[in-house]
Amino acid sequence: MNCKTAPPFAKGLFLLEDHMFSITYATMNEMQYVCHGGNLAETEFALKVRDKRCYILRYNEKPIGVMVYNLIFDFVPFLTLMHLEDDYQRKGLGTKAMFYWEDEMRNMGHKMIMLSTQVDEDAQHFYRKLGYKDMGTIVMDIPPYQQPLEMFMGKAL
Repeated sequence: MNCKTAPPFAKGLFLLEDHMFSITYATMNEMQYVCHGGNLAETEFALKVRDKRCYILRYNEKPIGVMVYNLIFDFVPFLTLMHLEDDYQRKGLGTKAMFYWEDEMRNMGHKMIMLSTQVDEDAQHFYRKLGYKDMGTIVMDIPPYQQPLEMFMGKAL
């Protein structure tokens, strides 16, 4: 896809061929979209909306993804959820969204960002292409939270 950034007054808007891709802060109206898969509790979502730590990704105004972050160690932005619906993957939208988030964090004065993914997921390859470095793993083997190793990745801004 040919991606061009919209004019400066339209931060978070990108023209993709004849379509508009936008990234906005989530509002309480998007609770159903964000929380329906069980990835985020409704009470936590309300806090993310309040603190502007949840973004909705839209394609021609239709919600197609979500990004959520926290501060790990109370000062490092940590992306806890990056979801893009299957039909919109591998089109450059995830890259645009990540670069947007990185710019937001840089503009807030952060010098480093982090995220994690399971070692059996393809996302690690996507993040490495964006410059993220492996930082270690943790074992999650306590019931009912068992899963493959969780890999931590980071990037200097």
